Amino acid sequence: MQTIDKFNFAGKRAFVRVDFNVPLSENAEITDDTRIRAALPTLKKILADGGSVVIASHMGRPKKNPDNKYSLKSILPHVSELLGVDVKFTADCMGAETAKLAADLKSGEVLMLENLRFYEEEEGKPRLADTATEDEKAIAKKATKESQKKFTETLASYADCYVNDAFGTAHRAHASTALIAKYFDEDNKMFGYLMEKEVIAVHKIMTDTARPFTAIMGGSKVSSKIDIIENLLTKVDNLIIAGGMTYTFTKALGGKIGISICENDKLDLALELLAKAKANNVNIVLAVDAKIADAFSNDAKTAFVAVDQIPDGWEGLDIGPETEKIFTDVIKASKTILWNGPTGVFEFDNFTHGSRAVGEAIVEATKNGAFSLVGGGDSVACVNKFGMADGVSYVSTGGGALLEAIEGRVLPGIEAIRGY
Repeated sequence: MQTIDKFNFAGKRAFVRVDFNVPLSENAEITDDTRIRAALPTLKKILADGGSVVIASHMGRPKKNPDNKYSLKSILPHVSELLGVDVKFTADCMGAETAKLAADLKSGEVLMLENLRFYEEEEGKPRLADTATEDEKAIAKKATKESQKKFTETLASYADCYVNDAFGTAHRAHASTALIAKYFDEDNKMFGYLMEKEVIAVHKIMTDTARPFTAIMGGSKVSSKIDIIENLLTKVDNLIIAGGMTYTFTKALGGKIGISICENDKLDLALELLAKAKANNVNIVLAVDAKIADAFSNDAKTAFVAVDQIPDGWEGLDIGPETEKIFTDVIKASKTILWNGPTGVFEFDNFTHGSRAVGEAIVEATKNGAFSLVGGGDSVACVNKFGMADGVSYVSTGGGALLEAIEGRVLPGIEAIRGY
C-alpha cells in the first residue's frame, strides 16, 4: 500500500475524498471548521509537490438535486482562504464541463466538486416517493446500482491517483469512499494524513494494546452499544459503564432509579453482559453514587445519593464524587484508554463535573505514557468544551466509522485501499 508521504504528486491530478460535512448556520456560515482544517495537511502536501487536486465531499442528507441548503459552494471561500489557493468550483459532479475543468487543472490548482450526495448514485440508493410499490423500488434499486458504476468511473476519470482522507465516511461503501478505489492500481491509491492517523489510532487501541486497557462507554442506551461492548469484552481489562446506561444496569441489579433514563426491555441483556464480563475476567466498573435532579434542567434542585437509591420523581444526571474517584483511579492506572460517551448530561454546566473529572484523569494518564483515544460526538464535544483536546493522544473525527471499527467490523473505505 502506497503512503502519502512517499508519493510524489508532481504533475499528478489527485482525487481527494474529504469530509467537509461541516455545520452551517441559518445564513450558511460555517460554525465549526475542524473537519476542513483536518484535511489541510493532505491537500497542502499534494500542492507543495506540484500536483493538482479535485476535492470531493458530501454535506448533509439532501433529498433532491440540487439543494442550495447543502451546496458546497457556501464553504468555497473559506476553503480557498485556508488553502491559500483560489479554489475553482463546479456545480456538477458529472458532465463535459466538469471533465474539462478537471483535465485542464495545472500544478497547484484545486477544483471542488458539488455535493456528491446530490446524486443518488453516490450512496447507491434510489430516492423514491413514499407511495412507491415494491416492484418500483426493486426496479429503481437495480437501475441506480447500474448507473452507480458509470458515476464511479466518471469520478475516477478526473484524476491520476486517489486519496481517501475521510475517515468519518469510511464505514460507508459509497462510490467515492470505496468503489472508486478499484479504478486505481495499488501504487496510486492511498490514505491521506488524517485517515492514516485514524487507522493507526484504531489499530493501536484494538490490536497493538498496552495493558491495562480501559474503555469508558457512555451514552443513553445499552441497545446502541451492544456490539461495541461485546467486542470490548474480548479486548479490555476494565470497562467503565457511564452515562444513561448506568441506570439500566443499576435497575437490572435490583436498584431503585427513580425516573432516570432506562431501557426496561434490556435488563436481561445488561445482566448477560455482566456475566460475559465475569467469564472473560473483565472488570466492569459501575457507578456507586449519582448526582440527581428533580427535573431535566440545569437549574433543577440537586442532591447526591447512592446510585441504587434514587427517590421517586428524581433522575440521575451525572456521577457522584465516590464514583468519580473510582473511575479516575482506574483510568490513571491504565496504559491504553478509549473514551466514548460522557458520564452525564454535560451540556448542562451543573452536570459536567463527572465528565470533566474523567477527562482530567485521561489527560494525566496520557502525560504518564498512556495512549488515549477519544471518539464519538459527545466525547469529542466534552474534550473541546473543557479545552483538553491537546492533552489526549488522539481525538477521532469519526463517529459511526469509529464505533464500527471498535465493534470489529471491516470498514469498506479502509478495506478498499489497504485490504485485509
